[in-house]
Amino acid sequence: MTDWARVRADGFPVPTDRPLAELVGELSGMLRSPDPAVRDGQAYSTLATWIGKGVLSTQQLRALGDEMVGRFGDEEIQARTFAPLILDSIVSAGVFEPAWVPPFERWYVAEEDLRGYDPKLGWLHAMAHGSDLLGSLALVPAVEPVEMLRLGIGRLLTPTDHVMQDLEDDRLGFALSAALTRPDLSAADATSWLDPAVRAISMHTVGGIAPESSNTLRTLRVVYAMVDNGVLLDREKPAVRVRHRDAIKVKLVDVFRAATPYYF
Repeated sequence: MTDWARVRADGFPVPTDRPLAELVGELSGMLRSPDPAVRDGQAYSTLATWIGKGVLSTQQLRALGDEMVGRFGDEEIQARTFAPLILDSIVSAGVFEPAWVPPFERWYVAEEDLRGYDPKLGWLHAMAHGSDLLGSLALVPAVEPVEMLRLGIGRLLTPTDHVMQDLEDDRLGFALSAALTRPDLSAADATSWLDPAVRAISMHTVGGIAPESSNTLRTLRVVYAMVDNGVLLDREKPAVRVRHRDAIKVKLVDVFRAATPYYF
């Protein structure tokens, strides 16, 4: 077995004593480990670095993507939540298969274990990890941007006891804002995805606002700020202006007004 801690310490060189396919297979298996030092510190960091550097071929990336999609049904939470991170790296590297989208959508809305950091398992972060993949998919021309917008609001409005923390609202807010930069997004689609939020939040009772409504409001405030100022998709380039900026801001205020009287 490769000393992956040494590989990381040396800057992620590709070991030459074994075939690349064998190395990738070992790393993929390590992504299921309950030990965060193995899963996150070694397997994920190495694979993500190699994918970003173009070490894996397109064929290898597709095979790895197919394997990650299968993990959305895994019984282990850490296996499920690290699958979207690897898929995000693969999609960001320019490799995409339409068949990957439906299993991701089903998992992201239905996942019930929304723990962020666990003392034994380390970072799990289903909400944040899924949002990273959502944002990457939203920029793929073959993916309808409104599909990702509806997925994001569906995830937010799914009943839960989990209140977002550790910048989960920022990460999902960025993903939704990325979808709103798509030039092929119609004016109607740019705002209609918010209709379920207006309806759901208008129904909150005097007994208190539900966690999912609080999550939605906090995330959409992030979206408002990004839509208003532009979305920084690439740190080395200017922020991207949102085409339907004014209409989206008006609709977002409709959502906020449904919860509080402070908006006019």
